[in-house]
Formats: sequence, C-alpha cells, structure tokens
Amino acid sequence: MSSTGSDVTDIEDVLDEPAHEREPVEERPPARSWRTRADFIAVALIAVVSVVAAVATWAFSDARATTSVTGPSSWDQLPEVAALPPSLAEVWRAKSGATQSPVVVLTQVKETGEEKPSTVVTGDGGKVSGLDPLTGDVRWTYERDLQLCVVSTGWGRAMALYSKGTNCSELTSLDGITGERRAQRNGDAEPGTALLNEGSHLITTGSKFMEVYRRDDLVRSLEYGSLRAIVNPNKQPRSGCTYGSVALTSGKFAMIERCPDDAWDRISVIKPNPDKSDEPKVFASVLTGGRNAQVVAVTEKLVAVAVPNPSRLVVFDAESGTQVSETPIDVPAADFTDPPNHVTRGFTTKTNVFWFTGSKTISLSSETLTPLWTADGTLGAGTTLAGRALIPVKEGLRVYEQGTGAVVGTIRVNRAGHTGPVQLATAGPVVLEQRGETLVALR
Repeated sequence: MSSTGSDVTDIEDVLDEPAHEREPVEERPPARSWRTRADFIAVALIAVVSVVAAVATWAFSDARATTSVTGPSSWDQLPEVAALPPSLAEVWRAKSGATQSPVVVLTQVKETGEEKPSTVVTGDGGKVSGLDPLTGDVRWTYERDLQLCVVSTGWGRAMALYSKGTNCSELTSLDGITGERRAQRNGDAEPGTALLNEGSHLITTGSKFMEVYRRDDLVRSLEYGSLRAIVNPNKQPRSGCTYGSVALTSGKFAMIERCPDDAWDRISVIKPNPDKSDEPKVFASVLTGGRNAQVVAVTEKLVAVAVPNPSRLVVFDAESGTQVSETPIDVPAADFTDPPNHVTRGFTTKTNVFWFTGSKTISLSSETLTPLWTADGTLGAGTTLAGRALIPVKEGLRVYEQGTGAVVGTIRVNRAGHTGPVQLATAGPVVLEQRGETLVALR
C-alpha cells in the first residue's frame, strides 16, 4: 500500500488491493422511507393541533377583541383666539360617558416646541375616539370588548383605563394624533377612579388605594394605601386610612387622609418613589383641625385646605407642614363633601387658582393661595379664553377679569334643560362643555 506521506490513504491503493486482503465492510440496511400511511397521519395530526392551538389563542386573546382604526399623522394647528366671541353656539356633540371632564390632547409643535391642542378625545362603552375639535369628525378609534373606567390624557396621548371585572386594571396609551396604540400596563385601580396628569406622572385616585405611573413608559412609581399584595410590610406611612380629595402639581400631589388614630382629617403632600414604588416619599403630613376637609390646591411651596365649622381656608407649607395662613370663606356646610372621583374641581392659570366648591367658584392667588374673589351660583370651576375667565352659570358662561373678579358680561348658552355640573375646557376657538355623559362643543 502506497502512502502520500500523510495520514490519508489514497483511494486508488485501496481499490488495487486483492479482495481477500481488504477490510470487511459492514453492510447497512437501506434508509427507511418515512412516507408511509402512518407518517402522513401523524404529520396531519400535528398540523391540525397546531392550527387549533393558534386559533384558540387568537380567539381568546385581547387582540381579537380589539379594533383599531388609525388616522393621519399630521394636523393643522387650530387658530389662535385674540378676543372673546360675542356669542357661542353648539357646533357638535358626542356621547362620552367615560370622560369626567373634556379631554384635549396637547401636541408639541416641532418649529416652536410649544404644546398646542390637537385632538378632542371621547370615551363611551368600550370605544375611545379622537375627534377634530372644529368639526367633531372622527379621526381615529380604538375599541375593546371591555368597559371603559375612564379616559384622560398625558404626554400627547390619550389614556384609556378598562375594567376586566372588579377593578380598573387595563391601562392603554394611544397616540393623540393617529390613535396608534403605545405603552400598556396592568394596574389595580378602584372603580370610580380618575386619571390625573401633572406633567411627569399619571395618578389614579381611590378611597383606599392609589397608583402612580411614570412618564410615557407607564412604569409604576408609587403604590399608596391598602396594597393588594404586600411584598415588604411597614413601608406605608399609615394603615387603615381612607382618602378624600386629591390635588396635584409638578412632581407631587396632596390628598386628604382619614385615619383611625387621628382626631381630625389629615393633609399629606406626597412624591412618588421610582426606586421603591411601595415606599412613598412624604413631604408633609399634618392634621387639618377639622373633619370633611377638602384639599383646594397645591403648589411647589404651599398647600391649601378648606375646613368647615366654621368655613375657612387654611394654607400650610408644603414641605414642613407649618401653618402659613387661615382665612374665613363663605362656603356652606353642604359643599363640604368629597368631590366626584376624589378630584378637586379646579384649574390653574399663571396668576390664579380657581376652585369650584359645589355651589360657587373661588379665585385664589397662585402665589399665596389666599382668596381673591368669589363667583356665586356657578356650575363648575371654569376655564380661560382670550385671557378672561369663563365660568359656567345657569344662563351660560359668565366672563370675569382674572385679577379683580369684575364681571365683563355673560355669553348665553342653551343647555336644553341640563342643570347639573358643567366642566369646561378649550381647544383653540372651541369651548368644550362636559354635561354629564355628553360632550358639547361651542363656537
């Protein structure tokens, strides 16, 4: 046998060897063909099972029960309002039982960086809709086979909270312009919750439990109250408390707490803790000196609380809890009940804070939170248009100078028999009124 100088034997040399000198070769049975009747049946069964599993997964998934119709990716800026209109008339209306006040999405303008109103959002049943503020035309819709708890807004998006049963647990964010689905999160908010946004957090309200989500990724940054599943005990500052009204400002919120060991209602100023969601950071927490108190407003430095018997507005330092001032207010005892959804009924401008007591609207200084003037016989806190305060009354919208409370006039509005509370907002030249489960646009 010849060699090439390597470890490999030449094939020619092997073939030249006599047959009796060759190594015996082990005979292997021929490869079995898999194409038998049994193989075909097995493959068919596997395919059928796979299809059935896929169909079953789809049939019971959230995707099957969701319908999303997106809209255009751009919008025309709404015209600016330089002066108050002489009159306002209804231009469109929509059913919106899931909004507690008019929901207007603010979108950043690329050229200037300013946030401008772009879309009005409604919610009813299981459907969320984005509407053109001027016409009421539907731009996009998002619908699930679940009941909406509440629809709100934050960070240029619509926020839709759905219920799968007992609590409000399914939070979905939708692009305010197109309606495309963005971040989603499972929570545990109470029925009757609100969704409040102060610029960096989204807060759910409740009588025993509150949650806070951070920015548009909706990461939970705070659980406050009676936690459903306690991982680390003794992290909450107090136990067994119930909660009243809530007000918020950038980076913090204030709430009324009623705890079993306290003689009076408590006002607490709280900041979310992104590192430990079940361990809130408490700036201040002091007794108010009365029961059935309401938080009126909170700023970077101060928090104002209305206390009955006698009716007065007490202002505390938001960090130390030290009382700063106390002013008598003409508010009837009947107004000292917790507001719907635990949300203080008010709005803030650069110079004023407006608080709706239930029967009147009180204007406060945004610097000191002390009362400036009072509008009697109102139906809500109001809004602003062309620099003036618009406050809903039985006859329509009463116009006030913000600084002095001087009445400029009244714009008549026919509400077709609606006499209940009216929540206001504006989108460009359009004034929006939430009347119960109906949203009405005026221009």
